[in-house]
Amino acid sequence: MTTTRETPVRLTQFAHGGGCACKIPPGELEDVLSGLAGPTTAASDSPLLVGLATGDDAAVVALPAPPGGPAQAVVSTADFFTPVVDDPYDWGRIAAANALSDVYAMGGRPVLAVNLLAWPRDVLPFDLAREVLRGGLDIAAEAGCHVGGGHSVDDPEPKYGMAVTGLADPARLLRNDAGRPGVPLSLTKPLGLGVLNNRHKATGERFEQAVATMVALNREASAAALEAGATCATDITGFGLLGHLHKLARASGVTAVVDTAAVPYLDGAREAVRDGYVSGGTRRNLEWVAPFTDFGDADAATRLLLADAQTSGGLLVAGEVPGAPVVGELVPGGEHSLVLR
Repeated sequence: MTTTRETPVRLTQFAHGGGCACKIPPGELEDVLSGLAGPTTAASDSPLLVGLATGDDAAVVALPAPPGGPAQAVVSTADFFTPVVDDPYDWGRIAAANALSDVYAMGGRPVLAVNLLAWPRDVLPFDLAREVLRGGLDIAAEAGCHVGGGHSVDDPEPKYGMAVTGLADPARLLRNDAGRPGVPLSLTKPLGLGVLNNRHKATGERFEQAVATMVALNREASAAALEAGATCATDITGFGLLGHLHKLARASGVTAVVDTAAVPYLDGAREAVRDGYVSGGTRRNLEWVAPFTDFGDADAATRLLLADAQTSGGLLVAGEVPGAPVVGELVPGGEHSLVLR
């Protein structure tokens, strides 16, 4: 559904890019991080269970097991970005759901978050910042996650998000490098958030279906994946489905085959691509994965949508998740890490 609603201040006009589309491009980021994995990540007896090396959604460290008690691990992440929508309350909800998603993508449950706020104090009124924070608080409350303050800076460009700490069973993690051939791929939210958000930024049109998708927690999807016995998953955010799936396939040493006809899209997504509302981040995602991808006969619009820079997207799970469409499968590693059919 598309609507138009007048807002006194259009927050998206204060941002050079919106939501997860403002991420540093994946290829450039990997160049920066090259060689920075650190000595503890390679040690088999390290309590750091998940670090930089596999490109996962969060870091995980094992806690010393209490005598007679269950083993636990701490999941740690941070995520923040520029305004993805004009409504400050919605932006706060979306940014919080997106940050919490990294914990769910690891099979954990968030327990504590702190706010990360950058605000142009001489340009935008603080009552808008209050609404952003209120949105974040409401989503955290829905998730059963405490919010204990945070940090703020005076910045020419508004940004908001959270640093989140969660808990997980170290024997039941969802991680990038646990994919195995012969396992189906399930996607728990439709694609198209990036192009609809870009259209919103350009025109002011509101896409209620996009907002509803972005504020929806990945809590139930994570629980369902664990219940189904899944061990491999990631969430689909700024690098698009193809970018995140490439990282998963590479870490697992497999090839991911995508059934392009099975991938769900939000209403209006293909029209937004047709009308040119494609972010630079999406185009950079597609450029990055191109050398690793057999595109088959997928047309240009489909390629862009599969690389679309999502904000607070769904989980991509190696395994069947009840209610989620199967969009492909993992097969033995071949010439390409990604194959479109």
